[in-house]
Amino acid sequence: MGKRKPFNDQPFAYHAELELEVTTLTNLGVGLGRVELPGDAGKWVVMVPFTLPGERVRARVFRNHRNYSEADLVEVLRPAAERVAPRCPLFGRCGGCQYQHLDYPAQLEWKRRQVAELLEHMAGVAGFPVAPVEPSPRSFHYRSKITPHFAAPREGGEARPVPIGFLRQGTRFDIVDVPTCPIATEAINARLADVRAAVHARQAEYTRGATLLLREAGGSVTSDHDAVITEEIAGAGPTPGEPLRLRFLARDFFQNNPFLLPAFTRHVREQAAAGGARFLVDAYCGSGLFALSAAPGFERVAGIEISESSVRFARDNAAANGITNATFSAGDAAAIFAGLDPVFAPADTAVVIDPPRKGCDETFLQQLLAFGPRTVVYVSCDPATQMRDLKHFLAAGYTLTAAQPFDLFPQTRHLECVLTLRRG
Repeated sequence: MGKRKPFNDQPFAYHAELELEVTTLTNLGVGLGRVELPGDAGKWVVMVPFTLPGERVRARVFRNHRNYSEADLVEVLRPAAERVAPRCPLFGRCGGCQYQHLDYPAQLEWKRRQVAELLEHMAGVAGFPVAPVEPSPRSFHYRSKITPHFAAPREGGEARPVPIGFLRQGTRFDIVDVPTCPIATEAINARLADVRAAVHARQAEYTRGATLLLREAGGSVTSDHDAVITEEIAGAGPTPGEPLRLRFLARDFFQNNPFLLPAFTRHVREQAAAGGARFLVDAYCGSGLFALSAAPGFERVAGIEISESSVRFARDNAAANGITNATFSAGDAAAIFAGLDPVFAPADTAVVIDPPRKGCDETFLQQLLAFGPRTVVYVSCDPATQMRDLKHFLAAGYTLTAAQPFDLFPQTRHLECVLTLRRG
């Protein structure tokens, strides 16, 4: 192993304690403030997790970067009015949540504000009216999937139970033991106790660490990665008021807040249809969430997905829900428009895209913009990469008509954002 780099002691010594005023939150959910440096050096940015705007705090520096420092919170000297007591005793140590100390209405407003700031600073769209964040019906016990993990027991070490949980705040390898998680559903927490006990009973057999999976659907919880589960989305079926039933593998990607899914899919469907498009293309379609929930509003729907198993589920899901105007094919989303049926004329077509967190790759964007659909509904779990991609749409002549964030991840810095773009 290489030698650890020496601590950079400029402008602060290691574990120097500072008092500062927190003025804002970063997009990572970290409090930001500035302190006056000696002489005429000006003000220096200090990042302090688990603090809130308007608070005066004492913090201990643990890292100096080129133009800012990172510090641990030591004490809140003057709390913000929005500060609340965290529900989880591990908050501040477990890296899973960033906002349990912030009351829920304030969480929603900060997330809306951060989308607006990203629009302005990353996409050059200033003053755009970002809609209020759609709240989750549950701000706790909403998450229907968790993936706790553990490291291999140390060889020759004590036979104490290995920690099973999530990464410690600010680390890449240190795991915090999490016996129960307040953002996971009650059923998952009940099952988690049994899964943890089973791992501890057999931990001497493990030569490496592992990632566990617990997923709830329809009131039951599975820990089998290959289990087939069924999710119901109220009001998203082929007829008004009917649920849409989707089957997929427990390990496959699927939105993890089922309580907000009806409003989420309804918005995507309405935005795709609002521009008058007759046809819909769903890139990155997975097991058919957006394609099938939107199908009743279009003459024809085409979905594409790189995972062949997900495409098989999408086809089965269409048949099981009696949806006959949707077809699905397996392949790279970057080649989606090359083999598209000619009936999908760009002027009559809306495209829904829900790419991975890294955003759209350049090849896909080039093909999409060359196709030139009437409407694009861009769904993203990372507004920063979404705003990076938005610049390409604006340069190609698209107009941003709506920005609607959804709080699928209460108590965390994460959110889903839906942008609607019209050609011309």
